[in-house]
Amino acid sequence: MSSKCKYVIIVPDGAADEPLEEFGGQTILEAADTPNMDKIAAEGRLGMVKTIPDGFEPGSDIAQMSLLGYDPTRYYTGRAPIEAAAMGIELADTDWVFRCNLVTISDGVMEDHSAGHISTEEGCALIKMLNEQFGSNMVRFYPGVSYRHLLIIKGHEFDVQTYPPHDHIGVASENILPRGKGAEMLIDLMARSQQLFGNCEINRIRRDLSENQVTSIWLWGEGKKTVMDSFEKKYGINGAAITAVDLVRGLGRLIGFKLINVPGATGFVDTNYEGKAEAALKALEDNDLVLVHVEGPDEAGHSGNAAMKKKAVERIDKKIIGPVLEGLQLFDEYRILVMPDHPTPVHSKAHSGDPVPFAIYGTGIKSVTEKPFTEAEAKKTGLFIENGCDLMEYFLKR
Repeated sequence: MSSKCKYVIIVPDGAADEPLEEFGGQTILEAADTPNMDKIAAEGRLGMVKTIPDGFEPGSDIAQMSLLGYDPTRYYTGRAPIEAAAMGIELADTDWVFRCNLVTISDGVMEDHSAGHISTEEGCALIKMLNEQFGSNMVRFYPGVSYRHLLIIKGHEFDVQTYPPHDHIGVASENILPRGKGAEMLIDLMARSQQLFGNCEINRIRRDLSENQVTSIWLWGEGKKTVMDSFEKKYGINGAAITAVDLVRGLGRLIGFKLINVPGATGFVDTNYEGKAEAALKALEDNDLVLVHVEGPDEAGHSGNAAMKKKAVERIDKKIIGPVLEGLQLFDEYRILVMPDHPTPVHSKAHSGDPVPFAIYGTGIKSVTEKPFTEAEAKKTGLFIENGCDLMEYFLKR
């Protein structure tokens, strides 16, 4: 490929799914109206890729790392350190970082991993309360976006198993508490947060508005400092990332991508789709590759809302993929890759480690099957990439 070639990767997070009765046995991708994804699949190369290596939990951290061309078995140290990178937090080699969700636990059951997608303003106010009550030279909470925050602990060693709350909706919280060395400290902080939040003003207001209250923090995704090779050094081109999610921003920062903020990008189904498309095309003026990540389908999957997930996928197709495809025609050489990072089935409301469909279209890519962008058609092609981190090389070079 010429050095002048432009590359775009569009990730409808968690869009892959299972057949659903509400759609007559079709998956979300089969039921959704996605003419632009279907064009890319029919006129390009359609296949399946395994983004979650054997032995790893099916998290977005692992899947996105694979998607970006980095082997999780070599680079992965935990989810929270990646998000710390996104927030510009400098970590010592001995620091432990934990993802700190604001959650709703009702009658002892994990009801909502996001406390009703609490606003960033409310979330940051609660994190400030935590620091005032429990913060010290060894324990520090860091505010993030909406329900997604971080905890850094110094001077302790951990060997724990923790559980992501979004994968355990409807499960008794006592069954998914941290286990192992150091777990007692984490459980104590979670219990103390429950007492602190019990009747705080934010929860009183949320209760009056019939919104999910923040019953406690939930600690998970632990790890130590992550170090990754630069993308430009590894692949010979530079890149930029457009996302509202700290996890993806963190990976982008760790590999040297330019991070582009889009006003109105929320990390939910109400995100600024048009703004992301416009920003992607503008970013191609100064960057060789642009990653556009859209969280909406994943959040709808965790909510068990098939209609919402279908709508999010359709919006991505119409408002992002369509305009980007049109804009790419201005370049002499280009390629576009569309793929979910992992499935988030509506019925389970949890991530799955199953392979996902991908489609590549553009310069030097010849169609083989002329089929739409669906899980079933992708399987039929016989094109299967076992190691997800190899897909980037396939996309860029072959």
